[in-house]
Amino acid sequence: MTPDQIDQLAGQILADATRASAGNRPRRPVVLIDGGSGSGKSTLADALVPVLQASSGRPWQLVHDDFYPGWAGLSAAWTLIPDHILARHDPGYTRWDWSANAPGTRRELDPDEPLLIECCGALTPATAALATTRIWCQMDAGTRKQRALARDGEVFARHWAMWAVQEELHWLRHHPRRLADIVIDERTPWPPVTPPQG
Repeated sequence: MTPDQIDQLAGQILADATRASAGNRPRRPVVLIDGGSGSGKSTLADALVPVLQASSGRPWQLVHDDFYPGWAGLSAAWTLIPDHILARHDPGYTRWDWSANAPGTRRELDPDEPLLIECCGALTPATAALATTRIWCQMDAGTRKQRALARDGEVFARHWAMWAVQEELHWLRHHPRRLADIVIDERTPWPPVTPPQG
């Protein structure tokens, strides 16, 4: 996405949070970004956070996918996000130490500060209900694989097929694209172009 598109998306995210708080107790902004591996989730999140911080005047917490318990652990996101990362009391999670293939240190989160979570498995009915903006990143499987392996190399190549099966299970079980407010698709311009009237 271009810088102008990032600015527009950040504006929509902040507007979503304002609408979510209208008439109720104040809600902090919570953004979920889901999509297949290599679809651009991390790139989008890393571009959005500094713009959101500058626009809102608040620090934003960014959670990547460092909580999966190993290559077979995608489904952990389904409970860790709603029950721990987005918990109102004592939120946080244990990072996974990939070099030791074991649990690592705990990361504490602030329940009152804005939060952006990007990972495969982020969008489920349970997590969507706790978010103010839900984003799905769409990209064809061939391009995603090429991008992911270029980024992570041979280590991911050995686990790609197993990871892809877990992604498919998530998509079939939770239909994350249907839960999204915004779909970022390489084949479609964003924001959507409104046809001229008349």
